[in-house]
Amino acid sequence: MVDAKGKNMKCLTFFLMLPETVKNRSKKGPKKGGASTSKLPPVCYEIITLKSKKKKKMAAEIFPAKKLASPNSNTVQQFHQQNLNNNNTIHAPNWQGLYPTIRERNSMMFNNELMADVHFVVGPPGGTQRLPGHKYVLAVGSSVFHAMFYGELAEDKDEIRIPDVEPAAFLAMLKYIYCDEIDLAADTVLATLYAAKKYIVPHLARACVNFLETSLSAKNACVLLSQSCLFEEPDLTQRCWEVIDAQAELALKSEGFCDIDFQTLESILRRETLNAKEIVVFEAALSWAEVECQRQDLPVNIENKRKVLGKALYLIRIPTMALDDFANGAAQSGVLTLSETNDIFLWYTAAKKPELQFVSKARKGLVPQRCHRFQSCAYRSNQWRYRGRCDSIQFAVDKRVFIAGFGLYGSSCGSTEYSAKIELKRQGVILGQNLSKYFSDGSSNTFPVWFEYPVQIEPDTFYTASVILDGNELSYFGQEGMTEVQCGKVTVQFQCSSDSTNGTGVQGGQIPELIFYA
Repeated sequence: MVDAKGKNMKCLTFFLMLPETVKNRSKKGPKKGGASTSKLPPVCYEIITLKSKKKKKMAAEIFPAKKLASPNSNTVQQFHQQNLNNNNTIHAPNWQGLYPTIRERNSMMFNNELMADVHFVVGPPGGTQRLPGHKYVLAVGSSVFHAMFYGELAEDKDEIRIPDVEPAAFLAMLKYIYCDEIDLAADTVLATLYAAKKYIVPHLARACVNFLETSLSAKNACVLLSQSCLFEEPDLTQRCWEVIDAQAELALKSEGFCDIDFQTLESILRRETLNAKEIVVFEAALSWAEVECQRQDLPVNIENKRKVLGKALYLIRIPTMALDDFANGAAQSGVLTLSETNDIFLWYTAAKKPELQFVSKARKGLVPQRCHRFQSCAYRSNQWRYRGRCDSIQFAVDKRVFIAGFGLYGSSCGSTEYSAKIELKRQGVILGQNLSKYFSDGSSNTFPVWFEYPVQIEPDTFYTASVILDGNELSYFGQEGMTEVQCGKVTVQFQCSSDSTNGTGVQGGQIPELIFYA
């Protein structure tokens, strides 16, 4: 039949006979010249081709009325935990159905033997770990892996040795590549940064640098400085210098200072803006020399300390020390020769000073900035009284700074001495405190009171500055206080503190100045 109805019947018959048609074709094969034995219209060849490839429909298309059961959370957690263990395969017959997204299914391949087509032996001899990998996933995540597996000089080995990367760091990199998750820890972040740099995984490297910048402190700044130079991370290097300059004495006394290399030692000793007493610099250099002797398997004695210091010894500005520090410290250390000791003593006392190999010009250090929050000050016959009560104010900054101390008002009844207990807190935790004295000359000037070491202040977080004064009952006090003050490139916001029991607030009172390094 040639009408429309007939054509429909032929088509229907064809679909019913399709399995048999395919079966017969597979047995007989095509004729010579590639001509097919079938005389069906060309449109039907397309249908046959689709059928021969066995293209499957999605479950939702086959059973549109039936809802798929959501995966059991306990089962998913079980497989996820199994995947985190080393070299475990998934034995569930349909584990793919447990995860709705390709990201989740792909993450199941992390550290998994299932379908692994390459293995890595990671770590130094004696501390290696064998880790499975999947070339396609690795090549998508790293240009180095792409070149390794699919480039012109592609690796054809089933096992690749990587002795210069720690297993934990390599796993952290693989977790990012497979799972798009960044899992960093303080004890492995440097090794992870090395792995990310080596295999050119820039987003992970950036996350490592951010982690290091966030956790940067005086205790680890010197070590991170040497590493940041090695990794060519200028932003991290700059942050390290900011901490080392402002909190120099803490940084030099830290254990991490003794772990730096000689080149980093020289760069620190040359630093013009190092905010430390020179005797502290000298003692830190001797501590480094002692550890360096141990690293070089040398007996720890005066001669070897001087030997490992080499020319770096002359970068210590010994002639700029206080005479007491030199006489009781450097002169009796044994590191200096008798001639050097004699010449430095003459440098302190003689009119005609001898030539020295040591740098004799004092370091500039850092210039402190002062944020003044009052527009005027005054005094009255019945104010400002203390009697053991606390003056307190809260503040926040928009850039990282280092609070070195406070500027305080003094007596309005002539010159006198005050005892001041200053304190800096964050969410109730004391970050810095000191008990010291200052002399007030009776003027309306402010008088600095310093912490023992500058305190690092993070941006966009409120801190509490407090002082308890003991001295003349009547003093100057601030008026017309400002809630926001622009001081150089730093914006400081003020708000009242619940710790204040003596009347100090935003509008008036004590603590007129914050003294800081930025």
